[in-house]
Amino acid sequence: MNDDVIDLLNSHEYFRGLSGAILEEITGFAKVTNYDTAAIIHQPNDSLRSVCFILRGRLKAVQVDSRGDEHLHRIIERGDQYGMMLGSLGESFPVRIFALEPSTILSLDYEKAMELTLLHPDLRRRWLQTYARSLRRHLFDPAAARAPKLLAMMHESPATRNIAQQIIGRLQELGEAVSVLSDVDSWRSMPDVRFRSLLDGDRIIETTEVRRQVAAWNEANRIVVDITAGQNLDWATLVGAAECVLVFVRPREISPALDRLRALESASPGWRDKIAIVWLLEEGSGVAPMVPELRDVASREFKICESPLPHPWGKVHSASMERLVHHLRGVKIGVALGGGGARGMAHLGVLNALDQNGIVIDAISGTSVGAMTGILYCAGLNCEYLTNAFATDLKLPWIFRQLPSGGYWYLLYKYRRGQFEPMLRKYLRDWNLEQLAVPCFTVTADLVSGQAVVRDQGDAVHAICESINLPMLSAPICRNGQALIDGGVMNNIPADVLTSQGCNIVIAVSVSTKIATQFGANKPDTPTSSMRTPSGLQTLMRTWEVQNFNLNAIGIQPAEVVIAPEVVGIDLSEFGRAKELSAIGEKAALVLIPKIQQLLARLDPALFRLAQ
Repeated sequence: MNDDVIDLLNSHEYFRGLSGAILEEITGFAKVTNYDTAAIIHQPNDSLRSVCFILRGRLKAVQVDSRGDEHLHRIIERGDQYGMMLGSLGESFPVRIFALEPSTILSLDYEKAMELTLLHPDLRRRWLQTYARSLRRHLFDPAAARAPKLLAMMHESPATRNIAQQIIGRLQELGEAVSVLSDVDSWRSMPDVRFRSLLDGDRIIETTEVRRQVAAWNEANRIVVDITAGQNLDWATLVGAAECVLVFVRPREISPALDRLRALESASPGWRDKIAIVWLLEEGSGVAPMVPELRDVASREFKICESPLPHPWGKVHSASMERLVHHLRGVKIGVALGGGGARGMAHLGVLNALDQNGIVIDAISGTSVGAMTGILYCAGLNCEYLTNAFATDLKLPWIFRQLPSGGYWYLLYKYRRGQFEPMLRKYLRDWNLEQLAVPCFTVTADLVSGQAVVRDQGDAVHAICESINLPMLSAPICRNGQALIDGGVMNNIPADVLTSQGCNIVIAVSVSTKIATQFGANKPDTPTSSMRTPSGLQTLMRTWEVQNFNLNAIGIQPAEVVIAPEVVGIDLSEFGRAKELSAIGEKAALVLIPKIQQLLARLDPALFRLAQ
C-alpha cells in the first residue's frame, strides 16, 4: 500500500488518531479499489462479508423493493463506512450501492477486521465511539450533514479573496482550527491560521507535497486549499480530493470559470454535487446573471453583495455570507409556506419575525400564495414593503365593494383578465428562480400527468402564476405538455420538498390549520328551514378551503416546527387586510422563536449560540 492510502486513513473518521503501526497493519490486510462515477459497488443479491470505508468520493445506496422499485436508503460520504454490522451476517441485503463521483474504498474482510479490533484496543475504541456517534445522530438528534473538512476555494481574480477570508474568519469565530494552503501570502496576516504557500519560487508545489501537507494537518477542523484559477494546477486532483469546492466569481468572470468547470465535468463526471458558485455581485445589484449551463456543473449558488442594498431590499442579501457558512457546517434551514388565499399574507409577518431574530433561511418551498410570498422574499425584497405592496395592488375597487361576495368576484376578474402576471412583473421583472438570493421551490399540479410539479428553475413569475392558478376561476395554464393549476390540490404545505432537498430543520407555516364551522349563512345549528344555498362561486372557494384544511395534516408531517397564525376569521379574498394579516403572522412566529432557537442550538451549538 502506498503513502496515499495512509494519508487518507489519517483523515478518515474511523482511523483518525491511530498510530502509524496500526495503520500499516490494516493496509497490509485491506483491499483498496477505485471506482468511476456510476460504477456499481454492491448489488442486491450480493452477500456482504466486508467492512468498507470510503476514503474518497461519495456513494448512493438505494433500497430495492419486491417490485424492483428503488428508494433512497442513504448517501455514504467520505469518512463513513458500511458493513460494520451487516457484514457480521455474511448475507445479501436488498440494497444497490453505486458511486456518485470518482471514489476510493478500502475494504476489510469482516473476520479480519474483528481480529484487528481484538488485537488493538485503540482501534476497537475508535470504531465503537465513531459508530455510536453516527447512530445517535441518525436516531435521536436533528442532524447536521457532515461538514467538509477539505475545502477547495478557487478564484478567477484577487477581488474575491477578501470574501474567502471573511468566511474563514467566521469559521474561526465558531471555534474551528483552520489551516490554509494558498498561492497568495495575505493569509499570513490572519491570526491563528496555520499557513503554507503553494508556491515554490514561481511554480506550484507538487501534488504529492500538497497531499503530504494535508495529512500533516490532520488535527485541523478545516483544511483549505485556496488558489487563483489561472495557476497551472492539476484541477481534477484538487476537486477529486476536496469534499466541497467553492468557485468565487464576479459576473464578468463567469465565462472562463464555466469553461474550466465544463472541462472538469467532461474529464471525470460526478463532481457537480460538491461544487458551488459564489457570486460577488456588483454594487447596487441584488440578482445574479442568468447562466443556464451552471446547473450542469454546479449544484448550488450563493449571491454575496459588494455593498448593502437600499430599500426596498430586505435582510436576505446581508445574510448571504451566513448562508454560505451554514452550507460549510452542514446546516440547511427550510421554511414551507402553505396555501390559503389572502390569509397567506401572514407568511410575510412570519418571515419578518425570523429575519429580526437572526434566523437565516437557506431554502423556501411554497404552494399557491405561499409560492407568491416565498418567491418575492427569496428575491430579497423587504417584508414590510411587500405587505404594503399587496395591500395596495389587491385593494378591492369601489365597484366590487358594492357587490355581494365582491372579493371573490374581484379575484375572478383578476384571473380572467390575466392581471396577476403584470402585477408581479413590477417586482420580479424577468428574473428566473435560479437568480434569486435564496433557493425557492414552488408546487403546481399538472392535470395531464396527474402529478405534482416542483419548480426550482425557470421564470419566477410563471412559477407563481402556475402555483396560484385556482381551478374554475381560471383556465389551466398549458405549456410544455402540461396543464397547470393551483398546487394546493395536491400538496398544500410542501415540507416534504425541503426534506428531499437536504434540509435538516423545517419550519412549516400553515394558514389553513383551522376552519370556520360556517358556510355562507349556514352554521351547524341552523335549522333546515332557515338554511340558504350559497352561490357557485362561494361553493368553489369553500371547497378549496376544505380541501386545504384536510391536506394540512399530511403536508406538515416532516416539519419540526409548525407556525399556525390565527387567521380563521379573515376571508380568503380579503387581501386588503394584508397589514393586519402580516401582524398576526409575526405574533404567531414570535411565540415559537425560542423553540426554533433550541432546535437550532441542538443542531449546531457553536453556530447558533448567539441566536439564543
